[in-house]
Amino acid sequence: MNISEYNEISEFMQKCMCDSAHDREHVMRVLKLALDIAEYEENVDYDILIASCLLHDIGRKEQIENSKLCHARVGSEKAYDYLLSRGWSNACAGAVRDCIYTHRFRSDNPPKTMEAKILFDADKIDVCGAMGIARSLIYRGSVSEPLYTLNEDGSVNDGSDTLEPSFFREYHFKLKKLYGRFFTKRGREIGEKRRKAAEDFYSALLSEVQDSHFDGAQNAKKICSI
Repeated sequence: MNISEYNEISEFMQKCMCDSAHDREHVMRVLKLALDIAEYEENVDYDILIASCLLHDIGRKEQIENSKLCHARVGSEKAYDYLLSRGWSNACAGAVRDCIYTHRFRSDNPPKTMEAKILFDADKIDVCGAMGIARSLIYRGSVSEPLYTLNEDGSVNDGSDTLEPSFFREYHFKLKKLYGRFFTKRGREIGEKRRKAAEDFYSALLSEVQDSHFDGAQNAKKICSI
């Protein structure tokens, strides 16, 4: 891939982005992480990898407009059609399509090729640690989900046993499970370096929220008893 083609694909990607949690900078971080991981692997097709990284989230707009759509599925077909229109072979465009289709965490269709595994790991690393917490909070807020929910007795639900959407539930359902899902050794190493930052943030936030609810309830009882 020459610089002209890289720039054209990048420009196309930027026209498709509309989500601040999955913006151009997220894409560029994923690309840089993928290139780091690729250095530790063999027989990597860099044209496939780079195109897949640049285009992996171009289906986000369609998913935002229709929550029933899967951005990975939509984006994979969108990328495939785009690359064919630029003269890519069916095999190469199809390889990019497969990488994008299998990059999603919430999927029963795991990546199979090395390029797909690298994309998956690079994308998941950007949901690890402090960056992952920040991006999750931005995204949860954009779809009007709360930080946490309450149990029937008024206590704070820590997110480990609830179907109600919240940041705490997202942490238990996805964020804390990322570290055992990597396909590459390098991906695991980078992810593990970030784990403690996410764990510490969640624990601190949960503690502060629980203290606020407990102290507030006690103070309310005192005031109401006067």
